[in-house]
Amino acid sequence: MSDSILLQVENGVATITLNRPKVFNSFNREMAFAMQDALDQCATDEKVRAVLITGEGKAFCAGQDIQEITNPELHPGFKAILDDHYNPIVLKIRNLEKPVIAAVNGVAAGAGANLALCCDVVIAKESAAFIQAFSKIGLIPDSAGTFFLPRLIGFGKASAAMMLADKISATEADQMGMIYKVVKDDEFFAFAKATSQKLADLPTVALANTKKALNQSFSNTVEEQLALESKLQIESAATEDYAEGVASFMEKRKPVFKGK
Repeated sequence: MSDSILLQVENGVATITLNRPKVFNSFNREMAFAMQDALDQCATDEKVRAVLITGEGKAFCAGQDIQEITNPELHPGFKAILDDHYNPIVLKIRNLEKPVIAAVNGVAAGAGANLALCCDVVIAKESAAFIQAFSKIGLIPDSAGTFFLPRLIGFGKASAAMMLADKISATEADQMGMIYKVVKDDEFFAFAKATSQKLADLPTVALANTKKALNQSFSNTVEEQLALESKLQIESAATEDYAEGVASFMEKRKPVFKGK
């Protein structure tokens, strides 16, 4: 794996760190493929029960590395950037059968903002900010931004955020429902770690099935969604963790889930 992406697994939590701080963790081709490799490792590693994505240094992610797309010798073309880089990352996050937490430690701009917003839980440092920066250089929001942002904050606010490219503070993002929670800077990493650990200790199959149901809810009819809920509930009820959850409730003790 490239040094541009760091992966560490501890107590069931895989921490993926975007590690190009000198360019505010912006993505180039090498980093995009390394990110995909890290997500694939998290998907297949049975020890991993939750994934935390954060950035090294002052920024979370500034999106696409402009140096790459302004250098004719390096620019892979926008079709490749989307089809080979960002779109697979978004799909891997959404299809990963484990919860993915974005710990936004600084500015999240362009594709960096939208990669954060496609995660299951988004926590932001109080000093962080989100910017749909695409219109400033004559582009449209990508990385599923036009899909997730209107669903998070509504059509009107999403349209304005994308066209005006205003800087949205973490506090504003929290107030408009864009993210789960904003946390004071000095408490941020402890809170992000604790939240990730909490998710890693929960019944993994049930969380994965919740994620599947949410993914399908964007396109299903109510009848289709009820049928899907029934299917996934039956699957969840057949797990060891369900049996442990019921037993611990009856015995009035804390459950010990194994992710099975």
